[in-house]
Amino acid sequence: MASAPNFTILPLGAIIQRFAVGGLNIVQGFPSVADYQSHNSPYFGETIGRVSNRISGAKINNLNGRSYPLTANNGPNTLHGGPKGWGKRVWEGPVKETRNGKEALLFKRVSDDGEEGFPGAVEAKIWYTGGVEKNAAGKEVSVLETEYEVKMCGDPAKESGIEETAVGVTNHSYFNLSGGPTIEGTEITLSTNQHLPVDEGAIPEGSIEPFPGITANKSFTLGPQEPSVDHCFIVDPSKAPSSIPLDTRSEPLKLLVTAKHAVSKVHFEVHSTEPAFQFYTGSFIDVPEVNGVSARGPRAGFCVEPQRYVNSLNTEEWKSMVRVKRGDVWGARILYRGWLD
Repeated sequence: MASAPNFTILPLGAIIQRFAVGGLNIVQGFPSVADYQSHNSPYFGETIGRVSNRISGAKINNLNGRSYPLTANNGPNTLHGGPKGWGKRVWEGPVKETRNGKEALLFKRVSDDGEEGFPGAVEAKIWYTGGVEKNAAGKEVSVLETEYEVKMCGDPAKESGIEETAVGVTNHSYFNLSGGPTIEGTEITLSTNQHLPVDEGAIPEGSIEPFPGITANKSFTLGPQEPSVDHCFIVDPSKAPSSIPLDTRSEPLKLLVTAKHAVSKVHFEVHSTEPAFQFYTGSFIDVPEVNGVSARGPRAGFCVEPQRYVNSLNTEEWKSMVRVKRGDVWGARILYRGWLD
């Protein structure tokens, strides 16, 4: 377990276990590693990889001139890297490092060739940089930055013919600003309403369209059941997918989502360098009472998962976002900010 002011990160899954704002932990989780191992079907706080979100047909259609079968764990599709993706694996670390002039916690692991069906070995690194800052109003702000870096590694001779793989990493924290059992009453603002319409298996159909009932940069309030959202939103639809760099870390951080709750007075923001994000209102959460923590049900938290377009791997015009060749670097940054009004 690694702690910084207001934050706790676990080596299991490089999971964000605690993100405290004014003494309130705003992320869903469990008290112990054993609890995560036995009950974390919703992916609370997990690092998601090798490829986040869904891959159609539980198959890589074409890498290295061939196809690769994956495990179906979400209907006919592969979800979040498979049944034992990166969020279910123990990472090395933490190791304290100075990163961009600040103290950071480094976690890393090697994902071997064939792990969960993915070709080629890769080395993944995550740096967490956390602290407390003052905003313009003089309020104390809990700030956590996550930086991802992934490269192919391994022995090319042993991995004969494997010169490329796929990478798409994010974090799957569920945020609850209310201090209560659900996210009801949370006021949300999305920076975009442009999303990827999906088929019945939640695979994008190829178009980018406005999401019904949501206006960009206009707030809406989460009710007991509505709106129910689990879709990928596109930050800048005018940008050609082929122009999005494999390593987005040098891109400017963009504000994706703002949230606040009138009762708890908690404000929250998610920024990222990524071209898209999944916004999910937690409709399928179903966790029993665990180790003294009350049961969590639908809408116990909401997710903001900065990422590449869903199913990029099997969509030819989007594939360059996630295809990593030997010598390439895949990278991304996420910044979370929370404070009390």
